Amino acid sequence: MIKPKQIIKAIICYCISIAVINNSNAQDTTNLMSQLEDEVNANEKNNTEYTIATFKTTRLINGHSVENTGKGTLDAKISHRFGQLNDGAYALFGLDNAAMRIGVDYGITPYLMVGIGRNTYQKTFDAFIKIKLLKQSTGKINMPVTLSYVPTIALKTLKWEDPNEKNYFVSRLFYTHQIIIARKFSKNTSLQIMPTFVHQNLAALVSDPNDIFAMGIGGRQKITKRLSLNAEYYYQIPGFKLTGTTNALSIGVDIETGGHVFQLHFTNSQGMNERGFIAETTGKWQKGDILFGFNISRVFTIGKNSKLIHSN
Repeated sequence: MIKPKQIIKAIICYCISIAVINNSNAQDTTNLMSQLEDEVNANEKNNTEYTIATFKTTRLINGHSVENTGKGTLDAKISHRFGQLNDGAYALFGLDNAAMRIGVDYGITPYLMVGIGRNTYQKTFDAFIKIKLLKQSTGKINMPVTLSYVPTIALKTLKWEDPNEKNYFVSRLFYTHQIIIARKFSKNTSLQIMPTFVHQNLAALVSDPNDIFAMGIGGRQKITKRLSLNAEYYYQIPGFKLTGTTNALSIGVDIETGGHVFQLHFTNSQGMNERGFIAETTGKWQKGDILFGFNISRVFTIGKNSKLIHSN
């Protein structure tokens, strides 16, 4: 007959053996998890993850964002700026006085796009190239920002004020060089700065400079999956600005609906090319010189490898 002491000893030995086995299994599990984490970290370091959808579209408000159209993608844009709200009821608070730009952008490669447009403001034609030089990424290639270069040429086709005077075609031309440096800080917040140089071949006044320097800053705060709040400001460097002009400030929202992006905003600038909204803005927010406007963007896929810009 088995004695009670023997039963107790057997139970104690069994419990000890189970504890030892569990401890060994726990150590094995911990080691396995540690190995898996090391492998994941190693893979992340060996792979590069690029940031996408820093902004909803290729335009922040008036100016360029750091985004490009995808390769083989055609982006048709219509931009509208009404008159100033303080024009009063007689002008239907600016609705009677509108300026418009129609343009088309095309993505040649994921890093190169071109665009042309025509603006009723000073009857201006414009063309640009946008080259993405750096792209924000993490992993094997760690790049904190996205960087693009945007050169623009524009032609003003207004009739000469004095047709009897000797006028030159080159006097109608002006140029812009802009660097865009952007960072997406989170899935909801993006910022960019835009150092800009504008050159006009002919200045309206002898006292006005031919070269205008400005520093732009803009941002996007995502509110919902399809709605974001945008702002954009261009500060003209003292000594390099035209007489009687002010700095351009614009605030608006982006609304994405399928293949369309609607941008609704308020601004103190009626021009929709760089010279117009950076160098020739005269409206003052504090005096009510505010214009309501909108941009409509519709993308069309041309090639088999076309890629659209999706918001995230």
